[in-house]
Amino acid sequence: MIVYEFKLKGKLRQYQAIDDAIRTSQFIRNKCLRYWIDNKGVGGYDLNKYTARLAKEFSFTAELNSTARQASAERCWAGISRFFDNCKKKTPGKKGFPKFKKNQRSVEYKKSGWKLSDDKKTITFTDKKGMGTFKLIGTYDLHFYQIEQIQRVRLIKRADGYYCQFCINVDVKQTLEPTGRNIGLDVGLNHFCTDSEGNKVDNPRYLRKSEKRLKRLQRRVSKKVKGSNNRKRAINRLGRQHLKVSRQRKDFAVKTARCVVMSSDIVAFEDLKVKNMVRNRHLAKSINDAAWSQFREWIQYFALKFGKVAVAVPPHHTSQNCSKCGATVKKSLSVRTHACKCGVILDRDENAAINILIKALQILGYVSNTLGHSEINACGETTLYLNLETTLKQGHSLKQESPATA
Repeated sequence: MIVYEFKLKGKLRQYQAIDDAIRTSQFIRNKCLRYWIDNKGVGGYDLNKYTARLAKEFSFTAELNSTARQASAERCWAGISRFFDNCKKKTPGKKGFPKFKKNQRSVEYKKSGWKLSDDKKTITFTDKKGMGTFKLIGTYDLHFYQIEQIQRVRLIKRADGYYCQFCINVDVKQTLEPTGRNIGLDVGLNHFCTDSEGNKVDNPRYLRKSEKRLKRLQRRVSKKVKGSNNRKRAINRLGRQHLKVSRQRKDFAVKTARCVVMSSDIVAFEDLKVKNMVRNRHLAKSINDAAWSQFREWIQYFALKFGKVAVAVPPHHTSQNCSKCGATVKKSLSVRTHACKCGVILDRDENAAINILIKALQILGYVSNTLGHSEINACGETTLYLNLETTLKQGHSLKQESPATA
């Protein structure tokens, strides 16, 4: 499944119709959630049937295409299912009980309610919301795909305009020649990531660099009268700046992850619980700015796409243990050099990256847990290269989902 995104060019009344469709979708989702709360034993199929009742009860919901109403119910059920899964897994902390939406920004259509032109440069929405025909602005070419391959069409409202996403059912897998290179990655704040070969990628710190402008825009918003058009314009400028930062962060994560996966056969990284790490009020902003979770998602996606192996390993003691002898060398966060009694002197992050790679190889079965660290390093990349083909055939590669692009 791939997602192609285009910007929509239309008239003001058409944009207002999109806003109306989004509000209707939000209303249906919230009504479905209330129906589930008030009625014990309600399932996803029951919520889909409930949307038909809503269409008869509220005339403005009947104006929205039936598949869009069902997609809103499915979105509600996805949140409910996630809550049940977290309860079954006994996830620590809050389980994510579904909440009522207050500011939804998208509406989703399935196979009906829209129609592409013959040249596939315009799209027409055929339900009774009156959105009409929009011009698609973008560089992607939809001529390579059949209409039957388009599973969903999603309309999204952002600070800089309205967008249309096409979810296309197509096999994205590509075959690349093995490189014979296997790396472990240690993410950090001083450097975005350090691999087991000592290569470092600088942390771009997009939010930190934009903080001065964001603060100035936020002050302008606070000075405007609530409800005025000037305040709305100030909010829009602030939203555009936040959108720019998020796009910069995503672009950096995608390009870095793709480069890492294409140049390696096995990519090992820490299974970090970022949700717990941001509770540290001193580092929360820097951790969120680094976007480690987004980077991990794209590594997993590209590993699936290119037939590589991506392994998440437990992060315990990767920084404290010596990568050669395995001895524990205690050090605080301020100590950036790993110095062991066995004579190894390495950068702290490089030592951690080597330990991450060793753990990944143990998980994959390349290296026995009983082997010493020096023997693991002595194996070199030749042994790993010979066994990679067998590993891929045995299905060691993780099945991952494409990360969200909305």
